Amino acid sequence: MITSRQRLQQITGLRSVVDGIPFTLPVYCKETPCLFAVFTIDAGEAAKLLPGVELSPFRIWNRGLLVVTVVNYVNTNIGKYIEFSIAIACTRGTRPSPPLIPALFQSKYGVGQFVFDLPVSSEISVKGGKGIWGMPKHQANLNFEITKDSVSSLYEADGMLGMFVSIDMPPMSMPIDTHAANYCTFRGLLMKSYLHFKGNLRFSLFRHGAGRVVIGDHPRVQALKKLDIGREPIFTGFVPSVDGVLDDYFETWFLAGNIPPAIPREGMASVIDLGLSQDWLPAPDPSLIHGHES
Repeated sequence: MITSRQRLQQITGLRSVVDGIPFTLPVYCKETPCLFAVFTIDAGEAAKLLPGVELSPFRIWNRGLLVVTVVNYVNTNIGKYIEFSIAIACTRGTRPSPPLIPALFQSKYGVGQFVFDLPVSSEISVKGGKGIWGMPKHQANLNFEITKDSVSSLYEADGMLGMFVSIDMPPMSMPIDTHAANYCTFRGLLMKSYLHFKGNLRFSLFRHGAGRVVIGDHPRVQALKKLDIGREPIFTGFVPSVDGVLDDYFETWFLAGNIPPAIPREGMASVIDLGLSQDWLPAPDPSLIHGHES
Protein backbone atom coordinates (compact mmCIF):
# COMPACT_ATOMS: atom_id res chain seq x y z
CA MET A 1 0.00 0.00 0.00
CA ILE A 2 1.39 3.40 -0.95
CA THR A 3 1.56 6.12 1.65
CA SER A 4 -0.37 9.35 1.44
CA ARG A 5 2.81 11.27 0.66
CA GLN A 6 3.69 8.83 -2.14
CA ARG A 7 0.26 9.28 -3.66
CA LEU A 8 0.61 13.06 -3.53
CA GLN A 9 3.88 12.72 -5.44
CA GLN A 10 2.17 10.58 -8.08
CA ILE A 11 -0.65 13.07 -8.72
CA THR A 12 1.54 16.18 -8.75
CA GLY A 13 0.90 18.17 -11.91
CA LEU A 14 -2.41 16.53 -12.82
CA ARG A 15 -5.33 18.86 -13.60
CA SER A 16 -8.76 18.81 -11.99
CA VAL A 17 -12.01 20.80 -11.99
CA VAL A 18 -14.44 20.45 -9.07
CA ASP A 19 -17.62 22.53 -8.79
CA GLY A 20 -16.29 24.74 -11.53
CA ILE A 21 -13.01 25.43 -9.70
CA PRO A 22 -9.99 24.51 -11.86
CA PHE A 23 -6.70 23.67 -10.17
CA THR A 24 -3.51 21.70 -10.58
CA LEU A 25 -2.96 18.92 -8.06
CA PRO A 26 -2.10 18.80 -5.28
CA VAL A 27 -3.94 21.58 -3.45
CA TYR A 28 -1.10 23.44 -1.78
CA CYS A 29 0.12 26.49 0.08
CA LYS A 30 3.64 27.90 -0.01
CA GLU A 31 5.56 30.60 1.86
CA THR A 32 2.58 31.00 4.17
CA PRO A 33 2.73 32.43 7.72
CA CYS A 34 0.45 31.02 10.41
CA LEU A 35 -0.15 31.34 14.13
CA PHE A 36 -1.40 28.83 16.69
CA ALA A 37 -2.83 29.28 20.17
CA VAL A 38 -4.11 26.39 22.30
CA PHE A 39 -6.22 26.97 25.41
CA THR A 40 -7.66 24.53 27.94
CA ILE A 41 -11.46 24.30 28.08
CA ASP A 42 -14.19 22.48 30.00
CA ALA A 43 -14.28 19.02 28.41
CA GLY A 44 -17.92 18.41 29.30
CA GLU A 45 -19.09 21.63 27.67
CA ALA A 46 -16.85 20.96 24.67
CA ALA A 47 -18.49 17.57 24.19
CA LYS A 48 -21.84 19.32 23.73
CA LEU A 49 -20.47 21.13 20.67
CA LEU A 50 -19.24 17.98 18.96
CA PRO A 51 -21.64 16.47 16.39
CA GLY A 52 -23.04 12.94 16.37
CA VAL A 53 -21.91 10.26 18.80
CA GLU A 54 -18.44 9.35 17.52
CA LEU A 55 -16.37 12.43 18.41
CA SER A 56 -15.11 13.09 21.94
CA PRO A 57 -12.90 15.86 23.33
CA PHE A 58 -9.20 15.14 23.48
CA ARG A 59 -8.44 15.55 27.18
CA ILE A 60 -5.47 16.60 29.25
CA TRP A 61 -6.60 15.08 32.53
CA ASN A 62 -10.08 16.62 32.99
CA ARG A 63 -9.72 19.50 30.50
CA GLY A 64 -10.21 19.73 26.75
CA LEU A 65 -8.39 21.91 24.23
CA LEU A 66 -9.50 24.85 22.09
CA VAL A 67 -7.23 25.26 19.07
CA VAL A 68 -7.13 28.62 17.29
CA THR A 69 -5.16 28.60 14.03
CA VAL A 70 -4.92 31.55 11.68
CA VAL A 71 -3.26 31.09 8.30
CA ASN A 72 -2.39 33.89 5.90
CA TYR A 73 -2.35 31.98 2.60
CA VAL A 74 -0.13 34.06 0.33
CA ASN A 75 0.49 31.42 -2.35
CA THR A 76 -2.15 28.77 -3.14
CA ASN A 77 -4.02 27.14 -6.04
CA ILE A 78 -6.94 29.54 -5.52
CA GLY A 79 -5.22 32.81 -4.73
CA LYS A 80 -4.52 34.68 -1.53
CA TYR A 81 -6.79 34.54 1.52
CA ILE A 82 -6.78 34.42 5.32
CA GLU A 83 -8.35 31.51 7.20
CA PHE A 84 -9.31 31.79 10.87
CA SER A 85 -9.90 28.33 12.35
CA ILE A 86 -11.63 27.83 15.71
CA ALA A 87 -11.56 24.15 16.64
CA ILE A 88 -11.86 21.62 19.46
CA ALA A 89 -9.21 18.90 19.71
CA CYS A 90 -10.97 15.54 19.51
CA THR A 91 -10.80 11.81 18.98
CA ARG A 92 -13.12 9.52 17.03
CA GLY A 93 -14.45 6.20 18.31
CA THR A 94 -17.41 4.37 19.79
CA ARG A 95 -16.52 5.54 23.29
CA PRO A 96 -14.65 8.50 24.83
CA SER A 97 -10.87 8.17 24.80
CA PRO A 98 -8.69 8.18 27.92
CA PRO A 99 -6.75 11.36 28.73
CA LEU A 100 -3.37 11.95 27.04
CA ILE A 101 -2.89 8.41 25.65
CA PRO A 102 -4.36 9.25 22.20
CA ALA A 103 -1.44 11.64 21.65
CA LEU A 104 0.82 8.55 21.47
CA PHE A 105 -1.54 6.48 19.28
CA GLN A 106 -3.13 9.09 17.04
CA SER A 107 -4.25 6.76 14.24
CA LYS A 108 -5.86 4.29 16.63
CA TYR A 109 -7.88 7.01 18.35
CA GLY A 110 -8.61 9.12 15.27
CA VAL A 111 -7.00 12.22 16.76
CA GLY A 112 -7.83 15.48 15.02
CA GLN A 113 -9.75 18.68 15.54
CA PHE A 114 -13.42 19.44 15.03
CA VAL A 115 -13.64 22.75 13.17
CA PHE A 116 -16.33 24.77 14.94
CA ASP A 117 -16.05 27.95 12.86
CA LEU A 118 -13.92 28.84 9.83
CA PRO A 119 -14.19 32.37 8.43
CA VAL A 120 -12.10 33.10 5.32
CA SER A 121 -11.36 36.14 3.17
CA SER A 122 -12.54 35.09 -0.30
CA GLU A 123 -15.66 33.66 -1.90
CA ILE A 124 -13.74 31.04 -3.90
CA SER A 125 -12.29 29.67 -0.67
CA VAL A 126 -15.81 29.28 0.74
CA LYS A 127 -17.03 27.52 -2.39
CA GLY A 128 -14.14 25.07 -2.50
CA GLY A 129 -13.59 24.47 1.20
CA LYS A 130 -17.26 23.96 2.06
CA GLY A 131 -18.51 22.39 -1.16
CA ILE A 132 -15.67 19.88 -1.53
CA TRP A 133 -14.35 19.16 1.96
CA GLY A 134 -17.36 20.17 4.05
CA MET A 135 -15.43 22.82 5.98
CA PRO A 136 -17.69 25.41 7.71
CA LYS A 137 -16.27 28.32 5.71
CA HIS A 138 -17.98 31.68 5.33
CA GLN A 139 -16.64 35.01 4.14
CA ALA A 140 -15.68 37.52 6.82
CA ASN A 141 -13.52 40.56 7.50
CA LEU A 142 -10.09 39.30 8.57
CA ASN A 143 -6.56 40.53 9.06
CA PHE A 144 -3.18 39.04 9.94
CA GLU A 145 -0.64 41.29 11.64
CA ILE A 146 3.04 40.49 12.26
CA THR A 147 5.33 42.75 14.26
CA LYS A 148 8.75 42.21 15.80
CA ASP A 149 7.13 41.25 19.11
CA SER A 150 3.76 39.69 18.28
CA VAL A 151 1.40 38.05 15.79
CA SER A 152 -2.35 38.69 15.83
CA SER A 153 -5.55 38.30 13.86
CA LEU A 154 -8.99 39.88 14.08
CA TYR A 155 -12.22 38.23 12.85
CA GLU A 156 -15.24 40.46 12.17
CA ALA A 157 -18.53 39.50 10.53
CA ASP A 158 -21.71 41.51 9.96
CA GLY A 159 -20.15 44.45 11.79
CA MET A 160 -19.65 42.39 14.96
CA LEU A 161 -16.56 40.97 16.60
CA GLY A 162 -16.13 37.25 16.15
CA MET A 163 -12.75 36.69 17.77
CA PHE A 164 -9.40 38.35 18.32
CA VAL A 165 -6.27 36.30 18.99
CA SER A 166 -2.80 37.60 19.76
CA ILE A 167 0.44 35.86 20.72
CA ASP A 168 3.85 37.15 21.73
CA MET A 169 6.59 36.16 19.33
CA PRO A 170 7.56 32.73 20.70
CA PRO A 171 11.16 32.35 21.90
CA MET A 172 11.95 28.71 20.99
CA SER A 173 12.31 27.26 17.50
CA MET A 174 12.47 23.89 15.75
CA PRO A 175 11.79 22.44 12.27
CA ILE A 176 8.55 20.50 11.78
CA ASP A 177 7.34 18.09 9.09
CA THR A 178 4.01 16.68 10.20
CA HIS A 179 0.32 16.25 9.42
CA ALA A 180 -3.06 17.07 10.92
CA ALA A 181 -6.67 15.96 10.51
CA ASN A 182 -9.79 18.12 10.39
CA TYR A 183 -13.30 16.90 11.19
CA CYS A 184 -16.17 18.98 9.78
CA THR A 185 -19.91 18.62 9.30
CA PHE A 186 -21.80 19.37 6.08
CA ARG A 187 -24.96 17.97 4.48
CA GLY A 188 -25.59 15.82 7.55
CA LEU A 189 -22.22 14.11 7.13
CA LEU A 190 -19.08 13.95 9.24
CA MET A 191 -16.11 14.64 6.96
CA LYS A 192 -12.40 14.15 7.71
CA SER A 193 -9.61 15.70 5.65
CA TYR A 194 -5.84 15.59 6.00
CA LEU A 195 -3.14 18.25 5.73
CA HIS A 196 0.64 17.79 5.54
CA PHE A 197 2.86 20.75 6.35
CA LYS A 198 6.45 21.67 7.11
CA GLY A 199 8.36 24.75 8.17
CA ASN A 200 10.27 26.24 11.06
CA LEU A 201 8.05 26.48 14.16
CA ARG A 202 8.63 29.14 16.80
CA PHE A 203 6.78 28.08 19.95
CA SER A 204 6.21 28.49 23.67
CA LEU A 205 4.80 26.09 26.27
CA PHE A 206 3.03 27.13 29.48
CA ARG A 207 4.60 30.58 29.23
CA HIS A 208 2.96 33.31 31.29
CA GLY A 209 1.54 36.11 29.15
CA ALA A 210 2.22 34.28 25.88
CA GLY A 211 -1.11 35.25 24.31
CA ARG A 212 -4.80 35.94 24.67
CA VAL A 213 -8.09 35.39 22.95
CA VAL A 214 -11.12 37.70 22.97
CA ILE A 215 -14.57 36.35 22.04
CA GLY A 216 -16.98 38.87 20.56
CA ASP A 217 -20.73 39.21 20.27
CA HIS A 218 -21.32 37.55 16.90
CA PRO A 219 -23.91 34.73 17.16
CA ARG A 220 -21.51 32.23 15.57
CA VAL A 221 -19.18 32.29 18.58
CA GLN A 222 -21.54 32.62 21.54
CA ALA A 223 -21.38 28.90 22.39
CA LEU A 224 -17.65 29.28 23.02
CA LYS A 225 -18.34 31.45 26.05
CA LYS A 226 -19.63 28.38 27.91
CA LEU A 227 -16.33 26.54 27.54
CA ASP A 228 -14.50 28.14 30.48
CA ILE A 229 -11.55 28.99 28.24
CA GLY A 230 -8.24 29.30 30.10
CA ARG A 231 -7.08 32.88 30.47
CA GLU A 232 -3.71 32.07 28.91
CA PRO A 233 -2.71 29.59 26.20
CA ILE A 234 -0.77 26.47 27.15
CA PHE A 235 0.88 26.51 23.73
CA THR A 236 1.55 29.21 21.15
CA GLY A 237 3.22 28.84 17.80
CA PHE A 238 4.21 30.87 14.79
CA VAL A 239 5.54 29.55 11.50
CA PRO A 240 6.83 32.39 9.31
CA SER A 241 6.72 30.29 6.15
CA VAL A 242 4.71 27.06 5.90
CA ASP A 243 4.62 24.74 2.90
CA GLY A 244 1.46 22.63 3.10
CA VAL A 245 -0.44 20.09 1.00
CA LEU A 246 -4.07 19.01 1.37
CA ASP A 247 -4.68 15.34 0.58
CA ASP A 248 -6.68 14.65 -2.59
CA TYR A 249 -9.18 12.48 -0.71
CA PHE A 250 -11.29 12.68 2.41
CA GLU A 251 -13.32 10.29 4.54
CA THR A 252 -16.99 10.74 5.32
CA TRP A 253 -19.62 9.09 7.50
CA PHE A 254 -23.31 9.65 8.16
CA LEU A 255 -23.86 11.71 11.29
CA ALA A 256 -26.04 9.68 13.62
CA GLY A 257 -27.59 10.06 17.04
CA ASN A 258 -30.33 8.67 19.24
CA ILE A 259 -32.76 11.33 18.03
CA PRO A 260 -32.97 13.28 14.76
CA PRO A 261 -31.14 16.64 14.70
CA ALA A 262 -33.40 19.44 15.90
CA ILE A 263 -32.12 21.86 13.25
CA PRO A 264 -31.63 20.90 9.58
CA ARG A 265 -27.91 20.91 8.77
CA GLU A 266 -26.41 23.23 6.19
CA GLY A 267 -26.38 21.71 2.71
CA MET A 268 -25.40 22.29 -0.92
CA ALA A 269 -27.86 25.18 -1.27
CA SER A 270 -25.36 27.28 0.68
CA VAL A 271 -22.63 26.94 -1.96
CA ILE A 272 -24.33 26.16 -5.27
CA ASP A 273 -24.62 29.80 -6.35
CA LEU A 274 -21.24 30.97 -5.08
CA GLY A 275 -18.76 32.31 -7.61
CA LEU A 276 -14.97 32.20 -7.94
CA SER A 277 -14.17 35.70 -6.70
CA GLN A 278 -10.83 36.19 -4.95
CA ASP A 279 -11.84 39.64 -3.64
CA TRP A 280 -11.69 40.30 0.09
CA LEU A 281 -14.13 42.14 2.30
CA PRO A 282 -12.81 45.36 3.92
CA ALA A 283 -10.32 45.01 6.76
CA PRO A 284 -11.90 44.46 10.21
CA ASP A 285 -12.40 47.34 12.62
CA PRO A 286 -9.87 47.12 15.51
CA SER A 287 -12.15 49.18 17.77
CA LEU A 288 -14.51 46.21 18.00
CA ILE A 289 -12.14 44.60 20.49
CA HIS A 290 -12.79 47.26 23.12
CA GLY A 291 -15.35 46.33 25.74
CA HIS A 292 -14.97 42.56 25.34
CA GLU A 293 -13.37 40.35 27.94
CA SER A 294 -11.13 37.42 27.15
